[in-house]
Amino acid sequence: MRLSAILSIYIGRHFLVSFLGIFCLFLMLILLFDSVELLRRAGQNPDVTFTMILEMSLLKLPFMGQKTFPFAILFGGMAAFWRLTRTNELVVTRATGISAWQFMLPVLFLAFVLGILQVMVINPLSSSMLARYERLEATRIEGHASFLSISNSGLWLRQADQKGQSVVHAERVLQQNSEVELREVLVFLYEGKDTFLQRIDAQSARLEDGFWHLKDAWLFQPEAPSAFEKDYWLPTDLTVTRIQDNFAPPETMSFWDLPRFIDTLEEAGFSAIRHRLYWHTLLAAPLLMCAMVLIAATFTLRQTRRGGTTFVIAGGVFTGFVLYFFSDIVFALGLSDSIPVLLAAWTPSGVATMLGMAMLFHLEDG
Repeated sequence: MRLSAILSIYIGRHFLVSFLGIFCLFLMLILLFDSVELLRRAGQNPDVTFTMILEMSLLKLPFMGQKTFPFAILFGGMAAFWRLTRTNELVVTRATGISAWQFMLPVLFLAFVLGILQVMVINPLSSSMLARYERLEATRIEGHASFLSISNSGLWLRQADQKGQSVVHAERVLQQNSEVELREVLVFLYEGKDTFLQRIDAQSARLEDGFWHLKDAWLFQPEAPSAFEKDYWLPTDLTVTRIQDNFAPPETMSFWDLPRFIDTLEEAGFSAIRHRLYWHTLLAAPLLMCAMVLIAATFTLRQTRRGGTTFVIAGGVFTGFVLYFFSDIVFALGLSDSIPVLLAAWTPSGVATMLGMAMLFHLEDG
């Protein structure tokens, strides 16, 4: 017997209401805890106001909301199926000859669509807001002044010390093990934040211990003749590790921009494992959402007697924690290149899906 459209809409509406309610609850809790944590970190800085703290918390909220998305699907599915089971609506539906797989189809479809919306709509929004949050955090909370970015026009570096700051641009970047060399280098030196001091043009710059070693450098100063230096050392506090760590994190990049950025990193000779792994994890998100629905159904489709609610809640929380830690472990293995990127990205979603299907086959047909 086929599931009617009216019943499909009814079940899907129950799931959406439960999902939205739980997701909004998660967002409110995240906003509260993030605001408290930022207030604690900024307690020693009188220049940081509560308005700034609230702005930063709101900027970070979409990114943190993405992390709770699978759990909102899981608990939303559990709440919807539990209510329909407790009111015997699913019992009556199954008595008419409709299997559990049929009345789960609307929920699975909605979960898949929500996963696509998360990747294609929410992720670009959250990445741009997170990038702004990290800039504000670096300047207002941590006081950092140096960062790096790679674009189609080359490599851009900004470094600062007590005397001022400098901006380094290179058309090409070469990296081999722990050595970094820039080609066709242009350096702008400033006193303070905006007082121009000097410009340096060089054929190459090699990162050494505490210095950029510039070769064939021309030095230009306002109202002074240019000077040529065969070897010129520019002080820096950057290291290879800091340069790589300061690349734009994949979380601050849109799903649509990540492939192009990955190609740019690899062309520059830098590792892009983290960015590639994050991109494939986003691709696997819709499957993970469907897996959450399958797991939610295994806890709530059977009638239970007294104490059943405790079992459902405990089972859902335990399953959520296990999946969270399992995903983190597999992600870390992929990040360390211990397992292939594709395997690390798709394993949590694939394992959760197969586990949910196996448990449902056992409950429904076994």
